[in-house]
Amino acid sequence: MPNTKKVNETNMVDYIIEFEDGELSTEDVLELFAHLIETGTCWNLQGTYGRTAEALIDKGLISEHGVIDWDVYEELIGQHQ
Repeated sequence: MPNTKKVNETNMVDYIIEFEDGELSTEDVLELFAHLIETGTCWNLQGTYGRTAEALIDKGLISEHGVIDWDVYEELIGQHQ
């Protein structure tokens, strides 16, 4: 279920602002954190970002290299329906 809107260095701040305002979809949050993990940026931001990144990695949603596992995402979504 990859989103067509991809986070990059140019739009990352916009994504962070939307995340903090609660305006991102779940898929966009995964895209944001995948980018933050891939670039290592999440470890330099306030603690919430690092803790969220660790939780997403622990659940298997995003690898330690910042790759989203959309199959795990689909499994988790299916469990909550």
